[in-house]
Amino acid sequence: MPLSSLLLSRVELAHYPSTSDLGTSMPASPQGSPPSLSTPRPHIEVEGLELYYGSVPAVRGVNFNVMPGEQLTLLGPSGCGKTTTLRAVAGLEQPTAGEIRIDGLPVFSSARKINVRAEKRGLSMVFQSYAIWPHMTVFDNVAYGLQVRKVGGPEIKDRVDRALEMVQMREFGGRRASQLSGGQQQRVALARAFVFQPSVLLFDEPLSNLDAKLRADMRIELRDLQHRLGITSLYVTHDLEEALAMSDRIVVMRDGLVEQTGTPDEIYSLPHSEFVADFIGSANLIRGHHRPDLDCDGLTALETATGQLIYGMAYGRKAGPEMTVSVRTVHLRISQERPAGERNVWPVKIEKTVFQGDFSQIHLYWGDQRLVARCAAMEPIAAGRDVYMAVEPRRVVLLSPGNR
Repeated sequence: MPLSSLLLSRVELAHYPSTSDLGTSMPASPQGSPPSLSTPRPHIEVEGLELYYGSVPAVRGVNFNVMPGEQLTLLGPSGCGKTTTLRAVAGLEQPTAGEIRIDGLPVFSSARKINVRAEKRGLSMVFQSYAIWPHMTVFDNVAYGLQVRKVGGPEIKDRVDRALEMVQMREFGGRRASQLSGGQQQRVALARAFVFQPSVLLFDEPLSNLDAKLRADMRIELRDLQHRLGITSLYVTHDLEEALAMSDRIVVMRDGLVEQTGTPDEIYSLPHSEFVADFIGSANLIRGHHRPDLDCDGLTALETATGQLIYGMAYGRKAGPEMTVSVRTVHLRISQERPAGERNVWPVKIEKTVFQGDFSQIHLYWGDQRLVARCAAMEPIAAGRDVYMAVEPRRVVLLSPGNR
C-alpha cells in the first residue's frame, strides 16, 4: 500500500471524535471566564508553531487562525514550510514547540505536553496523489472508511450516494478507480474526505497533478463545494492563481515564517514586502530616496538614482529616507502619444515585445532600469521605438521599510 494511503488511513479512516472527545459546548478561556458571544471563536488556532528536523528549522514561529466555514490558504514557494505546517495540524508531524487548537481545545501543546493522535482530531485530508485504491470501485473507495467504523449498510449507501452526487460522480459508483481520469479520481478523493462529515478539511496541493484547463475548472468546483458544505478548510498550494481564486484569506509563507496574512485583494494590491510583491503576481520594484519636499495631495514622492520622479501612496506605512515601491505590471499603461497629466508620465524605449496569447509582455527601458508592462494582446512594437509610459499614483504602493 502506498505511503499516502497509509497516511490517509490515519487521518480519515479511524475513529473520529465523538462529542465526549471534543466537547459539545464552547470551552471557557484559560482564565476561566466565558468567551465573548459577539465574536466567533476561531475553528483552528495555530500559535508559535515551530518544527525542526534535527537542527534544521522547517517552521519558525508560525501564527494564524481559521474561522468557522472559512477557507484559508497557505501559499509560498517550495521549502517555505507550508506543507509541514499542514501536516502538523493534521497530526502527521509532531512540532517542536507551540500550540494547535481545534474548536478551542488543544490537539498539540508543547507547554502542556499534549499531542492528540491524528485519528482523534476530527479532520479529513485530501492528498496531492489522491490516495484512492485502484482495485476498488468508486463506491467502495468512498464507503471504506464508513465500513471500518461499522456504520450500517443503509446509512453507508445513503451517505456515499449523497457524497458522490455532490461531486457529480454518482453514475460512476460501480466503476473501478483505475478506469477514471485524473479529474474524476480527484472528485472521488473529495467525496471520501467529506463523507465522514469532518469538522475540518485539509488540502495538500490537491490539483497540482491535473492539466491546466482541468485545474482551472476544478478550482471553481472545489470552491463551490466548500461553500455548499460550509466546512472549515485549510489549503496548501504554491499556485498563485489557485490561491487568489479559492481563498477567503491567504497566509504567505517564506523560509518557515509568515510574511503576510490578508484577503486575496489585500495580498495582491497592498503587499508588505518585496518578496510578497514579486511572488504574488508580477511586479516592478523601484528603489530610490524619499523627497518629502515634493510630497503633495496625500502622495509620496520617490526619486531614483538617475533622477526619475515617481509618486505613490503610503497606505498608512511610514516612508523612510530610502524607499521601495511596487508597481504591478498590469497597471503600467503604454501609449504612442503622451497621455494627459503631469505626474507619473515618462518617455520610455521599447526593448522587446513578447506575445503570450491573451496578453503581450512589453519590456521597457526607463532610465537605467528595465521595467515590464503586461497589456492586452496588441501588435508588436518595434524594439528601440520611443513611447510613453504612465501609471496612476494609487497603483504605486510603498512597501514597508526593511522588508525584503
